[in-house]
Amino acid sequence: MTIPVQAVRPFPIGDLTVGGPDLLWIMGPCLLESEDMALRVAQRLADEVAKSKRQIVFKGSFDKANRMRGDSPRGHGIEEGIKILGRVKAETGLPVTTDIHHPEDAVIAAAVVDLLQIPAFLCRQTDFVIAAARTMKPVNIKKGQFLSPRNMEHVASKAVGAGNADVILTERGTTFGYGDLVVDCRSLPIMRRTGFPVCFDASHSVQSPGAGGGRSGGQREFLLPLIRAALAVGVDAIFCEVHPDPPHAASDRETQWPLDQIDDVFRNADPLEDHRRSILELENGC
Repeated sequence: MTIPVQAVRPFPIGDLTVGGPDLLWIMGPCLLESEDMALRVAQRLADEVAKSKRQIVFKGSFDKANRMRGDSPRGHGIEEGIKILGRVKAETGLPVTTDIHHPEDAVIAAAVVDLLQIPAFLCRQTDFVIAAARTMKPVNIKKGQFLSPRNMEHVASKAVGAGNADVILTERGTTFGYGDLVVDCRSLPIMRRTGFPVCFDASHSVQSPGAGGGRSGGQREFLLPLIRAALAVGVDAIFCEVHPDPPHAASDRETQWPLDQIDDVFRNADPLEDHRRSILELENGC
């Protein structure tokens, strides 16, 4: 299938813009373990915004509904989670995003969040995508680990058909045998040719699903190289989970980046920013 090349259309997320010349960062802990932890992470991100003028959206999950084991920590649930995200937004000024897991979650979350996230495992659930789109909040759809990037055009068309074209498509790795993922960087320009901004999820692309004895493992040491690769190819956003103490995190211990080393992430990205802009200008001019 040949996807006609379309120029990417920028759109707002809160006071920020995705799809324009400036890179968007989606950062925060995997799970909203506590209000204090969420505010600690968010304040560090807000300080970075004040210092460098980066575009950062705070991310945190209120429920980890796709855990390997039934006794794994899941979070505080949607009501408490949305309260935490509301306080983060009010106290730091950062736009906020979270993933939802049921169609009825969409309206509840949309009352507070600026961007709704569709988990990769649920990207083909038509009613779910439509429910998120009908809130008229921007929707970040993660590409299923089992899908070709070309098929994401059809997934996005469900949101557009529901009246909402403010869609981000996110690459998060493709299943490679059992317990491993591989990133095919061809997927980034393939998805971007549809006209939707593209995000690279560095954290989940280095995940090893189910490889940790009933939980996911990962190879955090490859997170920075893959961010550099994605920027070199050309993306509109980077998704990177950060945590104050990854070895003791309630989820994704091997893939979240240490909060006190966040400067390393930005130092790896900054030298590629001008290159990224030139690549995207070429993509948009095709």
